[in-house]
Amino acid sequence: MKAHGLGNLDTARLVDHFREVSARHGSLLNARKTQAANREYDAAAATRDELNTRGPAALPPLLNLLTATEPGTRYWAATALVKFASEKAERTLEELAATPMSQVGLSAALTLREWKSGRYPPS
Repeated sequence: MKAHGLGNLDTARLVDHFREVSARHGSLLNARKTQAANREYDAAAATRDELNTRGPAALPPLLNLLTATEPGTRYWAATALVKFASEKAERTLEELAATPMSQVGLSAALTLREWKSGRYPPS
């Protein structure tokens, strides 16, 4: 889905789309399929940005994604929530960062470091 079409989705459908693209991004990243992962990164980031414009209506479904089975989905949900539900998002990033041999875990560790230093400005 093109980024400009995301605004037409209701919040529930947008969260479903976010779950799908974030899971694909995480799987591709861990498989080291970088070109495909980069395309999904752009889709996940655009969807996260749109969700962040939805205000409080998006918070409960995003909080639910912190316990998703897919590490990529948990990672992206944490990046969306770090400004609004810092403790839960940080805990999720810490758990992901502790995963050995995981590119998603490495991304989580870097995001967490940047957030704690004040250099990570989520959209």
